[in-house]
Amino acid sequence: MIENIPLPATDDPVDATFWAGTRCGELRIQTCQQCDQMRFPPRPMCPSCQSQESYWQPVSGRGRVWSFAVPSSPLLPAFEKLTPYVVALVELEESPTLRLIGPVLHSVGGEVSGVEAKDVRIGAEVTVDFKRYSDDVAMPCWVLGK
Repeated sequence: MIENIPLPATDDPVDATFWAGTRCGELRIQTCQQCDQMRFPPRPMCPSCQSQESYWQPVSGRGRVWSFAVPSSPLLPAFEKLTPYVVALVELEESPTLRLIGPVLHSVGGEVSGVEAKDVRIGAEVTVDFKRYSDDVAMPCWVLGK
């Protein structure tokens, strides 16, 4: 567990359903009720058709590394003790336009710390896992495929 990590607010009506899903181990994506366009990050209006009506649907949690970075100093003190670690931008298998960011793990339930750039490659298959950081925040993380 990381102490003193800055955490997102989870009670904003625009994305509260996303955070409710992560807390129960489910990746949910906002979808336009009019044109069925899935979107992330969540927004009050569809960028494709401007509809304000949406619903949330669970997705597979499978994807591929689109890009990644290895944060280096200076970091916020809360993250300094995790180095080395890798953060990936992952395109979900449901649509290459759906991209989420999160730390890369070697295994389900694994640690953020200890993953290095040499362990990750663009196009690598990943699956989502969730790390709980508080009662109301579980963050998506990405587990490398075998």
